[in-house]
Amino acid sequence: MINRLLSLFAQSPLVKRFVAAPFPKWMVLLADLFIIGVSCLLVFCCMSTTGLPGDRFFTPDVKGLVVWGMFAVGLFMTGASRSIIRLSVIEDTYRLVLLVLGVSFVEAALSVVVYLLTGVYYLSIWNIFVTGVFVFALMLLMRLAVKYLYLRLSGVSKKDRKRVIVLGSAINSFFLASALKSEFEGEYEPVALLSLSEKVPQGGTVSGIPVIQYNPERLREIFDFYRCDTLMFLSTQMELMRNDVADIFLRNGIRLMMLNQVEEFDMNSKSMPNLSGHVHNIKVEDLLGRETIHTDNPAIGNLLRGQTVMVTGAAGSIGSEIVRQVAKEEARDIVLVDQAETPMHDLQLEMQQMFPNIKIHLFIGDITNPTRMERAFKKYHPRYVFHAAAYKHVPMMERNPTEAVHTNVYGTKNIADLSVKYGVEKFVMVSTDKAVNPTNVMGASKRMAEIYVQSLSTWLRHNSDGPTTRFITTRFGNVLGSNGSVIPLFRRQIEEGGPVTITHRDIIRYFMTIPEACNLVLEAGVMGQGGEIYVFDMGKPVKIWDLAVRMILLSGLKPGEDIKIVETGLRPGEKLYEELLNEKEHTTATHNKKIMIARVRTYDYMDVLEHLRKLETLIDGPAHDIVAEMKLIVPEYKSNNSEWESVDNELKTSDSKSDVIVEMNTAE
Repeated sequence: MINRLLSLFAQSPLVKRFVAAPFPKWMVLLADLFIIGVSCLLVFCCMSTTGLPGDRFFTPDVKGLVVWGMFAVGLFMTGASRSIIRLSVIEDTYRLVLLVLGVSFVEAALSVVVYLLTGVYYLSIWNIFVTGVFVFALMLLMRLAVKYLYLRLSGVSKKDRKRVIVLGSAINSFFLASALKSEFEGEYEPVALLSLSEKVPQGGTVSGIPVIQYNPERLREIFDFYRCDTLMFLSTQMELMRNDVADIFLRNGIRLMMLNQVEEFDMNSKSMPNLSGHVHNIKVEDLLGRETIHTDNPAIGNLLRGQTVMVTGAAGSIGSEIVRQVAKEEARDIVLVDQAETPMHDLQLEMQQMFPNIKIHLFIGDITNPTRMERAFKKYHPRYVFHAAAYKHVPMMERNPTEAVHTNVYGTKNIADLSVKYGVEKFVMVSTDKAVNPTNVMGASKRMAEIYVQSLSTWLRHNSDGPTTRFITTRFGNVLGSNGSVIPLFRRQIEEGGPVTITHRDIIRYFMTIPEACNLVLEAGVMGQGGEIYVFDMGKPVKIWDLAVRMILLSGLKPGEDIKIVETGLRPGEKLYEELLNEKEHTTATHNKKIMIARVRTYDYMDVLEHLRKLETLIDGPAHDIVAEMKLIVPEYKSNNSEWESVDNELKTSDSKSDVIVEMNTAE
């Protein structure tokens, strides 16, 4: 009968408004001030005499008014009336304790001062103690009553909620469980707290929610007992799910959901914060086993604010994110250079919506066209250039070395030379880990681009009287979600029912999110003085086979049964692992532990120019000759799983013959 009455009562519009919206701050404050007034009235009027000499000088109403004023000031200082009382009891209790102890201490100090000055007791210890007890008890009871009433009124439809187990037994996990349980018309009902600690006592509860201990061997049994198939946790607990812990849950058919960090609730909002809207299924990107890189360098804003910035390859995944981050740093003008008209148009619409005060200039053109690119520099005179335009697809460039050289080498040379001509302050080039000991045409072409800008920077530093363009190179591995990334490919293959194709079971790669990589590019651009090649700390490498398995498990399917994984063999130019030269013996540290300077071989600018002029004469000839010249410029370039391995053999034979001739001449 009581539940039926509550159900009918809960359906009224007035009650729904009460449950769906938080109390205004002024209402909570008035309630607290009223409670303090009642407490003072009880203590100083009902207990009007203490038998102390001070009773003749300080009447109960004066004492009560002063104490009430002290508590009112304390309310503002501790913020005890500003929280959403239905969502947090422990934090409220802490603030109430702080309020009562603080005011009681001030009351005692005031009483001592009055006694020392007048010889009269203002407040007795008994007055202070009883007032504090009344204020604390009544304010806490009011909060508990509101929370209980809210839970009873909003809990009528909880049978329709999805049952979840919350990870952890610490205070933050309890807050999550309590908030989910208290959410009006929420989607989730926490039924237990799962602790990874072995010290959790069996049968323990937190605010009525049972605490259970993690046991990988009985995991499925535990979730079946609670009629639940979902584990929910906070984004701050992501580290607990790595090191294969997440795989154990996934292999037991348990769905993983994460609550993103929710900013402090807006008390001026007309409705309660929607926690369910911040919950999402965990993505494979969350399980890469690497620490997320967070940087907040004010020097980036100081450098770019109010400046004109050019971004080549602006329509690509890296280039477009650089554009977004440059816009966040309040650049005045951003020049977008690319050939892809549709992505450029889409990016322009996005930027106009997100950053209406920044001037976005679209410049369609090919970076290998000197005349067209010079028009861009002459028209906009950028102060900073971020060069992200390049061909990056390894197998495709292996089959088309002419285009790789034309765009990656001569396109970079074109933009670099124009940067010098038009007084660009800094030129930041986006390179790749595949430029380290390259085994493919793409990596070798990017290494040649690095060589050119590095040698040009050194030559300018020694042959210019005044300031000139500073060239900085940034080098990192694969980025998640970029065009051509393996993760979108795997997702599409899983959606199509498989198989998931992987080139080799043992292949490993470094991964980084696009925002992380671009943020480090900007920071390297700030710290670079010219000529450096910056290497980013990509964390631990990821085995692509494990990545495929996790993605299948995250889809609720079983690898090898529902979705097959097929090895297709290494692609042309591909190798099992990529190198970043991030070992200590090959790098120099910077003030940012995630960014290092690579110690690499330096080249003379004039020698590089001579090689590039010779290569240019071969650009319309056989690809064989182009690759052979690339290997002479970059001696560490050794082809792997490629038709160009024959060129290595030819050069090796040629070197052997040269050694023989040298020995014969020496003998003569």
